[in-house]
Amino acid sequence: MKIVSPFFFIIILHYFFSNLLIAQEYPLQNKFKQLDQEFSSPNTYRTASGSPGHEYWQQKADYDIDIILDDHSQKIYGTETITYYNNSPHKLNYIWIQLDQNVRKRQSLSDLTSTSNFSQNMRLKNLKSLHNDFDGGFKLNHVKDNEGNDLKFIVNHTMMRIDLAKQLLPGENFTFNIKWWYNINETTKIGGRSGMEYFKEDDNYLYSIAQFYPRLAVYSDAQGWQNQQFLGDAEFALTFGDFNVNITVPADHIVAATGELQNSDEVLSTSQKKRLDKAKTSNAPLIIVSEGEAKAAEKKKVKNTKTWQFSAKNVRDFAFASSRKFIWDAMGVHIGGKKIMAMSYYPKEANPLWGKFSTQVVAHTLKVYSKHIFDYPYPVAISIEARNGGMEYPMISFNGIRPEPDGTYSERTKWGMIGTIIHEVGHNYFPMIVNSDERKWAWMDEGLNTFVMGIAERQWDYNNTTWMGKPTSILDYMKRNKTNIRPIMTNTQSIFQIGNNAYLKTASALTILRETIMGRELFDFAFKQYAQKWKFKHPTPEDFFRTMEDASAVDLDWFWRGWFYTTDRVDISLDHVSLFRTNTHNPDIENPIKKTEVAKTPEHIALTRDKETVKSTVQENPSLRDFYYSYDPHKISKKDKAEYEAFLSSLSKEEKTLLSNNYNYYELQFSNIGGLVMPLIIEFEFEDGEKIIARIPAEIWRKNNYTVKKIFPFKKLVKHIVIDPFKETADVDTSNNYWPKKLPVTRFNTNKHIPSTKNNPMQTHKNKH
Repeated sequence: MKIVSPFFFIIILHYFFSNLLIAQEYPLQNKFKQLDQEFSSPNTYRTASGSPGHEYWQQKADYDIDIILDDHSQKIYGTETITYYNNSPHKLNYIWIQLDQNVRKRQSLSDLTSTSNFSQNMRLKNLKSLHNDFDGGFKLNHVKDNEGNDLKFIVNHTMMRIDLAKQLLPGENFTFNIKWWYNINETTKIGGRSGMEYFKEDDNYLYSIAQFYPRLAVYSDAQGWQNQQFLGDAEFALTFGDFNVNITVPADHIVAATGELQNSDEVLSTSQKKRLDKAKTSNAPLIIVSEGEAKAAEKKKVKNTKTWQFSAKNVRDFAFASSRKFIWDAMGVHIGGKKIMAMSYYPKEANPLWGKFSTQVVAHTLKVYSKHIFDYPYPVAISIEARNGGMEYPMISFNGIRPEPDGTYSERTKWGMIGTIIHEVGHNYFPMIVNSDERKWAWMDEGLNTFVMGIAERQWDYNNTTWMGKPTSILDYMKRNKTNIRPIMTNTQSIFQIGNNAYLKTASALTILRETIMGRELFDFAFKQYAQKWKFKHPTPEDFFRTMEDASAVDLDWFWRGWFYTTDRVDISLDHVSLFRTNTHNPDIENPIKKTEVAKTPEHIALTRDKETVKSTVQENPSLRDFYYSYDPHKISKKDKAEYEAFLSSLSKEEKTLLSNNYNYYELQFSNIGGLVMPLIIEFEFEDGEKIIARIPAEIWRKNNYTVKKIFPFKKLVKHIVIDPFKETADVDTSNNYWPKKLPVTRFNTNKHIPSTKNNPMQTHKNKH
């Protein structure tokens, strides 16, 4: 038997209790733990590199749709024939259809589950919503197979299950027909991504119509049927297919839609066709339908109709806009050896803002996004001025921002309009082509798109200081009480503050990843790889995370975990700065330093007061003084010099150089208060005014997630130190980022009331002149 000494047990107990104390002070978290447990296992459909596997598959749905827009009663009537292709290896007993308009049905699931409460100052708008009796849900006339037989179906709120008479086998397709109608909602009164705006002044409507037809839900390898209910917040998961759509509208309406117009000879005048052809080779927007023509149509309403025919290949959705109020301009954009038509449709109320900027912004967006993602593959990109916020569909987007009635606008309005168009047109890439599941993961399209939008905004005009994805824009959100904050990796319909969460936090995180952590070269290559791998496919979050790491050789699990899976925030504190210098052992140098340090040591107040009030015994009797009253311990002796010479002789040439260089060694101690580990960006300013930047990767925290120290040697003396000097890491508290400590100045307002004025200098200048 081996005998273990009692001293061994003492060491073990000491180690145990020491680590217990550390565990109580800091939770047992490893910020650099790999995400293997959170990720699904790679398989033949999705690989560990983030690529589609060799057996990847996806379904397809083709649509032939006939639509009648009733401008008299504001209704949509439609019939559609859908051919659904089962490319999966599974036998299907049923298929799921999305009935998104049922979110506007009376007693919809969205209304029933929305919360409401009274406050002392109840807004009239909120009170009106309690009495809203509008019924905008789908009215289904029939659901039949291709031979005219009724199909068995059940409607579950915004989802409809069609039960198949026989299984749909792998490789087979199924064709069926649906007929329906619904009431169009007025977006300016009750909101909505799709709907109409009524113009009382000229008694006309502008229709921006989407989610207007029953649409196939996605069936995928990642989750089977995506049949989560549509509650109004989360957007859509959709299947790619080909569309042929006939839209019947009043004959004086102008229609814009997903895809290419097939019958321009029938719906456009000769002059309009000539203008459109000329616009294809123009480097600036050309008017296709002028403001004068639109005004004439507003006054003289016709009763007959026209049918506009559109065709779109390999798109996940279809939307359109129609109005006799539309002004239409267009220009050609060269991308990837092809000519893309950038176009805008807007009422006169949107001028001059839209005529000046809209189509130019569309063209700019296509160029920037094509450079950073892939060449825009569709033939057209359209911007519609419509009052339903901002909403995107393949090749067409609704962007509702107008100038004042007098034609003036504030700078904020201008940047808001430009940013909205960039954002909505940019959605052609995410999620219209890189077809992520918006119903589950809003950040995969909104966040990625907002990030690229920031690049496009900066490259449009450097004077735009409000570009999206700037890390400082997320500070207020990140520092809030965590009770109402969710991780980015939260189902879309359960997110608090979706704008801050899915849009801004994601975009800010990606900006930090590109500019601060990976660098542009590595990031841009990996980001483009992800987009190109999943173009016209259905990626998951893991596909994005894995591709970014696989294509860059950067382990980012710590970054995804912190930014996407937690509500931690960035707050890195510079706690302490210590200055060290090497002891040269040279008495000519060291002894005077020691003497100076002793002289600088302050005298205790008790001794000072004693000296002022009482004579010491030695003062009264000098005979008590001895050798030590005249001894100078810092005077250089022969022994000191001999010891120094002996020390020098023991050193190598390199060691002697280190001692003679007389470096200043600054030891910096940092703490991670916010929980989110990040790189350390440190600015040192020296006494001569020179500044240098040290960039330390986030991996410095890998052995201790909470406190780290780092030594920096300098020849010169440091005057100031700043952490995150360029505000690039979204640090929520910069008061602890300075050495010496910096006292922040907070400006306060007096109580005297000053009437507020609209910040529209253009209007003020116009009125003065």
